[in-house]
Amino acid sequence: MTVSPFLIRGRELGRGPAFVIAEAGVNHNGDLDLARRLVDAAAAAGADAVKFQTFRTDALVSAAAPKARYQVETTGGGESQQAMLARLELGWDAHATLRDHAAARGLVFFSTPFDEASADLLGELGVELFKVPSGEVTNLPLLRHVAAKGRPVLLSTGMSTLDEVATAVETIRAAGDPPLAILHCVSAYPAPVEDTNLRAMDTLRTRFGRPVGLSDHSLGIEIALAAVARGAAVLEKHLTLDRGLPGPDHRASLEPTDFIALVRGIRTIERALGDGDKRPMPSEVDTRAVARRSLVAARRLPAGHRLTRADIAIKRPGTGIAPGDLDAVVGRTLARALGADELLDWSALRP
Repeated sequence: MTVSPFLIRGRELGRGPAFVIAEAGVNHNGDLDLARRLVDAAAAAGADAVKFQTFRTDALVSAAAPKARYQVETTGGGESQQAMLARLELGWDAHATLRDHAAARGLVFFSTPFDEASADLLGELGVELFKVPSGEVTNLPLLRHVAAKGRPVLLSTGMSTLDEVATAVETIRAAGDPPLAILHCVSAYPAPVEDTNLRAMDTLRTRFGRPVGLSDHSLGIEIALAAVARGAAVLEKHLTLDRGLPGPDHRASLEPTDFIALVRGIRTIERALGDGDKRPMPSEVDTRAVARRSLVAARRLPAGHRLTRADIAIKRPGTGIAPGDLDAVVGRTLARALGADELLDWSALRP
């Protein structure tokens, strides 16, 4: 199936280099200065975009909602999920500040809205695209609200069945059919390698004909690099200034030095992928001449001699008649004498 690419600030998602997103998420810990520093780190690493999370705690989670196991492991079990999230909520002014700071650093700024009002706030801020998080794949009213804004959507698909993804895609299409990319994701923090299932990207690409990518929660950079090598058009990875900071997502994030290595590795892989045409490359020209073989005279041969197989050796370099033409040479008559080990060329043979 043909994939439908789309433009983000002149970049064509689905063709060309992967769109690399530094997921700041809630790794700012509710501190605007820390959030600014995350933007700076994303820019320094060479990311294309920096993404945050936009929510109103009271609209997102009930007072009795428990924390996920990984959240208990990272932030303790003495408070509710609601209390934890309330500390991580950013207001309108903070979003505007981060939007402007990201623009000054040359980054695309966007965020994940967890409710309609948050999507409206981001729309007022002029974000260039929206991200639908994995937990909202089945929240069809939110999908309709986001899609109706007509801006590109990244749909993350952690925890989802293929049928659930199909319903989400159809909902987005019916509500305005904005440009759409679908991100494979494993919603574990960190995600186990054996659960990563990168081939699911192929399934999503084939089934829906949209650019695909990976929202990666695994440790390290290897899985992310493999995803790009496998054709991810979008790569999202959590960024933190320090994996030891308190907060739910820091331990499944990359520190700045590792994020730099990730982006460098992605761009190296992209240069290595090439166009798929199998041909000798410019860097091989010298080696090709030296390492391949040609037909040479096995001994001194006089002009007028009719060549037999015993008269011909096959030796380096590869600048004469190729060994594959041996049968076309045997039985021909020499137009001139040849010295031992002298390369045969067609001009040495009589018509």
